Amino acid sequence: MRDRTDSSQAAFHRRWGHLRRARVRALAWLLDSPDLLDVAAPQWQGRIASTGPVTPAVERWLRQLDQDPAPLDAALGPRVYTRLGLYAEKLMAFYFQEQGRLVAHGLQIRASRNDTVGEFDFLLEAGADALEHIEFATKFYLLQGVEAGQEFDALVGPNLADSLGAKMRKIFGRQLALGAHPAAQPLLPRPVTLARALVKGWLFYPAGSWPALSGIGAGHCRGFWCALGELDAFDADAFLVLPKLQWLAPFRAGHAEWLMNRAQLHAELEARFETNPSPVLVAVVRAAPGVVEEVERGFIVPDDWRARAQARTAEEGRAEDASQNIIC
Repeated sequence: MRDRTDSSQAAFHRRWGHLRRARVRALAWLLDSPDLLDVAAPQWQGRIASTGPVTPAVERWLRQLDQDPAPLDAALGPRVYTRLGLYAEKLMAFYFQEQGRLVAHGLQIRASRNDTVGEFDFLLEAGADALEHIEFATKFYLLQGVEAGQEFDALVGPNLADSLGAKMRKIFGRQLALGAHPAAQPLLPRPVTLARALVKGWLFYPAGSWPALSGIGAGHCRGFWCALGELDAFDADAFLVLPKLQWLAPFRAGHAEWLMNRAQLHAELEARFETNPSPVLVAVVRAAPGVVEEVERGFIVPDDWRARAQARTAEEGRAEDASQNIIC
C-alpha cells in the first residue's frame, strides 16, 4: 500500500476537511481532484479538459455552500439518485451554471423521432461566436494485467461492463464529433469550436503495486483491489462499505454506525458474493473521537473475478483487432 500521509485522501482532508455536507464535499472533489488522464500526453491529441486549480473565489463559494446548501439542494431536486454518473453530472451542471458558463446540459440530438444521434453533456460559453463541448465522465477502473499497447483495455470496470480503452474510443470516435453532425446544427446557437473530454475518477491496482502508465495523470486518485481470499493479508482493521453515491470524495463524518473490523467485513462480503458477484468498494478508516476518516480505499472482488476479467480483456482485444481489420 502507499504511504497514507501522501495519499489522495490525506490531501483532500487537509484542504477540504472543514466541509461537512456530502454533496458539497463531492462537488469539491470533482473540482479539485487530480486529473485522471494526463492532459499533455500525445495519445489524447489535446482533447482532454482539466478543471484546473480551484481559485480562492471558488473555495469561498464552496465554504458558503456548505453553510447554506439550499441552492445546491434545489438544483439536485428531490429525486433519489441511483446512478453515480448522473449525480456527478448534475453537480458539475450546477457548478457551470453558477459560474455563468453553462449554455446547455444534456442536449439530445436526434436525426429523427426514433433515431438519437447523441447527447451533449455540456455546452459552455467560449466567446461571442463559439461554444465548447465538454463530454464528462466519472469512472472507476481496476487494473488487471498489463500488456504493451493494451494498458487502457486492462483498466476494467468492477462489473466488467467496460474499460478505459473502450470508453475513450467511444468518446473520441463518436461523442466528441457530435458538434459537427448535421442534425445538431439547427439546435446550436453558435458553432462548437472546441470539443474535449473531462474525465474524473479513481484507478485501483493489485494490492502493493503502483505502476506508472502512459497517458494517466501522475497524481491521479488511486486505490487497491484484492480478492476476498486475500483480505486477511491487510493489517487494517477498521472498514466501511461505501455506498455508491459516496464513491467520489474520501469519506469523512462525525461517526459511522456501519463500521466493521476485518473479520466482520470478510463475513459480510462472503455472504454477499454468494448471490451478487459485484465487487464492493470499501474504505479503510481511522476512527477517533468525533471523526471517522478514510485513509485508503479499495475494491474487494470475488475470488473468481481475476479469471473473468482476463477473459473479458482477451475478448475485447479480439473484437478490437477484428474492427481494425474491417477498417483496413
